[in-house]
Amino acid sequence: MTLSQQVLDLAIQIQQVPAPTFAEGPRGEFVRDLFIQEKLLDVSMDSLGNVYARLPGKQKKAKALIVSAHLDTVFPAGTKLQIREEAGKVFGPGIGDNSIGVAALFGILWTIRERKIELKHDVWFVANVGEEGLGDLRGMRGVVERFGDDEIGYLILEGLALGHVYHRAIGVRRYRIAAKTRGGHSWSDYGQPSAVHELAAMVTQLTQLRLPREPRTTMNIGTIQGGTGVNVLAAEAKCELDLRSEDPVVLAKLVAQVEDIILHWNHEGVKIQAEVIGERPAGEIPAKHPLVKLAVSCLQVQGLDPILTTGSTDANIPLSKNIPAVVMGITTGGGAHTLGEYIDVEPIEKGLESLVKFVELVE
Repeated sequence: MTLSQQVLDLAIQIQQVPAPTFAEGPRGEFVRDLFIQEKLLDVSMDSLGNVYARLPGKQKKAKALIVSAHLDTVFPAGTKLQIREEAGKVFGPGIGDNSIGVAALFGILWTIRERKIELKHDVWFVANVGEEGLGDLRGMRGVVERFGDDEIGYLILEGLALGHVYHRAIGVRRYRIAAKTRGGHSWSDYGQPSAVHELAAMVTQLTQLRLPREPRTTMNIGTIQGGTGVNVLAAEAKCELDLRSEDPVVLAKLVAQVEDIILHWNHEGVKIQAEVIGERPAGEIPAKHPLVKLAVSCLQVQGLDPILTTGSTDANIPLSKNIPAVVMGITTGGGAHTLGEYIDVEPIEKGLESLVKFVELVE
């Protein structure tokens, strides 16, 4: 069996263990047990649920490289996780984001051992929690707090990112907004405020804000809910708002505009409440940084044409603290965050080779 097939088989095993954000425990324990089986050193799980293991290098005083992949998925408990294979693809919720990424931690380890590659530096393998959605990167915040800034840096694995090198982190601010009124009957109390009407009108005003194309800046109302019946003036309605920008200054300006609209929407009989439910700080390292140049070189050796790009990933946390970090992928695919998610099998080999070369050559 080829190494890439072993990694694919492990990815399917990992995918079969449910891991919604905030409920990654069983998958974390599965990975911890695998680290123990591999006889890695200092295997542990912290209070957040992050799993750690160390592969020692030859030089005890050398700075370490942290290689991480997030455990959690966007799919809620109860999602059917069946796998389907056809035409060089493997389909399954979460198979690409990020089961194949977690499996690649072991693919890197297996290759280093099989080829008897001698590393000068320690490698910490980390399977972390809380990357998706309202997890708000809590796992990676804990990882960075543990290791501080006295390490080589971070190589962060995202299953579907092959051919891309993320070295810039998008800033994100998220809100949960609630409108509250007395409510009432749609006929006898007509004319009284409805929380649904108020929230809908406010959302309309928010989405009319003009956003710059450069630097790229976005706004999204991801969820909206409220009311109890078709003939009821809703007493409460809620939505979740996602704001993003490549430029922290532009994001701050947008946040101020949004908060001003929310603040001034309160009036007699209508109360608007907003809470921040997510904040992902921006940051970057330049394209000429040694980690970026190495990532590009490792992909080029595999015949790939690397794309330098920006994203919202676990790399936001180290990058925001001026700690070097890059994101690389394992394969290609599509349908991320949908039930039709899939990965391409053939590129896994090139993805693994590029990652192993990065771990071997990084300084």
